[in-house]
Amino acid sequence: MSVPRRLALALAIASTAILISACGGSDEPQDANEPSGEFVVEVTKAKLDKDQRLAETSDLVLAVRNAGTETLPELAFTIYTDDGTANGSFMVRSEQPGLAIPSRPVWVLENKYPRFVGAPPPKGLSGGFRAQTNTFGFGPLEPGETKSVVWRLTPVQAGTYTLTYIVEAGLDGNARAVTTDGEQVEGAFIVKITDAPAKARVNNQGEVVTEE
Repeated sequence: MSVPRRLALALAIASTAILISACGGSDEPQDANEPSGEFVVEVTKAKLDKDQRLAETSDLVLAVRNAGTETLPELAFTIYTDDGTANGSFMVRSEQPGLAIPSRPVWVLENKYPRFVGAPPPKGLSGGFRAQTNTFGFGPLEPGETKSVVWRLTPVQAGTYTLTYIVEAGLDGNARAVTTDGEQVEGAFIVKITDAPAKARVNNQGEVVTEE
């Protein structure tokens, strides 16, 4: 092979290597940019109605404060119902044979949610959705900063369910949110959903009053 042809081949190989590197073709793991370590946080509010009725909406509100001195890479929540084997945060897995999709919703998440408490509806889908099925992310959390997030839920299946949440400090597993004691930050609600209609009566002022 002549020298000019060898030079041209070498340049072509070098250019290809640069292109692959620019397109993310390196062996560097995708989570390489997420800081490792533990980040201390505090759940300042965790609210969800524990007695609900079918088709009546209820808000799940979680507020978290960064109690440490470093910025959380990303405030995230992993949420699941009962044992968490269903494909979705607010679903349970049905054991009924023959189902093409065994995951069945307990709650339906309203469009434009989750979002920050008090924030206007986004123009598109909620910015909290992430690639992970049961995890929602809301960006970095500065030291001392508190973020409050709301999910608007409508129950569609009667029964008693356990809704569990875990606070995360990132999406890739390198960063971990912990309590001041170094424990995982989590909580749960036991929710009873009834299909019985609410009792109503008319008071002395002619107003319809709903009784629990």
